[in-house]
Amino acid sequence: MARPKKNDTKPTANLGFEAKLWLAADKLRNNMDAAEYKHVVLGLIFLKYISDSFEEHRAKLIAGVGDYEGANAEDPDEYKAENVFWVPADARWSHLQANAKQPGIGKIVDDAMVAIERDNPRLKGVLPKDYARPGLDKHRLGELIDLIATITLTAASEGEQTHRSVDLLGRVYEYFLTRFASAEGKNGGQFYTPSCVVRCLVEMLAPYKGRIYDPCCGSGGMFVQSEKFVEAHGGRVGDISIYGQESNSTTRRLAVMNLALRGIEADFGPEHADTFRRDLHPDLRADYVLANPPFNDSDWFRKDDDVRWQFGIPPKGNANFAWVQHFIHHLAPQGMAGFVLANGSMSSNQSGEGDIRRALIEADLVDCMVALPGQLFYSTQFCRPTNMIVHNECSHFDELNMQ
Repeated sequence: MARPKKNDTKPTANLGFEAKLWLAADKLRNNMDAAEYKHVVLGLIFLKYISDSFEEHRAKLIAGVGDYEGANAEDPDEYKAENVFWVPADARWSHLQANAKQPGIGKIVDDAMVAIERDNPRLKGVLPKDYARPGLDKHRLGELIDLIATITLTAASEGEQTHRSVDLLGRVYEYFLTRFASAEGKNGGQFYTPSCVVRCLVEMLAPYKGRIYDPCCGSGGMFVQSEKFVEAHGGRVGDISIYGQESNSTTRRLAVMNLALRGIEADFGPEHADTFRRDLHPDLRADYVLANPPFNDSDWFRKDDDVRWQFGIPPKGNANFAWVQHFIHHLAPQGMAGFVLANGSMSSNQSGEGDIRRALIEADLVDCMVALPGQLFYSTQFCRPTNMIVHNECSHFDELNMQ
């Protein structure tokens, strides 16, 4: 793991810098709960990111070189055409940092978030807007703004600096997601799947092109890793289409911000919703399903006549095989699903689970199962997870899925 040299005092784009930034930010949260502080910090990092992206593109428009000759740097359409968020003057990071020491900094940040949502419908209802609340120490908020302002890099040439700074901000956001999940312990697993598990699934499925679906998407890690896989293999972000659903409204907002940081278009449906009560993508047939559903969920909604239960009605006391059948229901012909389950689901015979598992195997849907070591997940310290890959290539399943 790369670390900064002892004599190097400048921030660098490695984990050492990200870890130092986390430690500094964590000190500023004082007695605030990690679950609450998470939105304070990640919201600011997101605002810094889109502000830096905006300033980078604005500089190109002002320079008027090449394709940008004669462009109007104050025309929002010039930014939207390049998938860059338009940031109004009173929402730009320079304005926030100039007022970081003011007692009204909380309202200034809230107003900035409101202005960004107003001018960018894609972000409507997504950004945190409670920085002015009395319980948030405004002096510490100002210090946090100054800290996040340090996420810049010395570049080899002018014009490269902002781009590299923006890239680093995305990495810092991802690193902070990881640390907040760890700090929250059990509840952290609700919005974040450890990156090693996500990479394992993505590398196994190899989603080069097509529709990718996650019906319990948390903060969107499966999608981010899929995008990285595509780019690492010479593809383009536009080669994949993203579809997600998340039942927790605050977690859904994290997912929207997480993907927006990377310029990834996604369809999360109109709002948050429970996948079993209200499937937001009922007609979707995905080329790839990637998911980490809640393990052994006993509090879930079930209808006995649900069209998804093609291999048996899952028990009311455990949703594991309800999730599996939901994934299969949404697969396109030749589609593949990779997901994580509690290890016990591979041997349980309670309430018909063994019969469902047998039906899946007899339908020749299961490609492989990978047993993972224990304590990988923040929410399952005493439960070993298992990766499972299923496919939609047999004629029996094609017939079932067309009903």
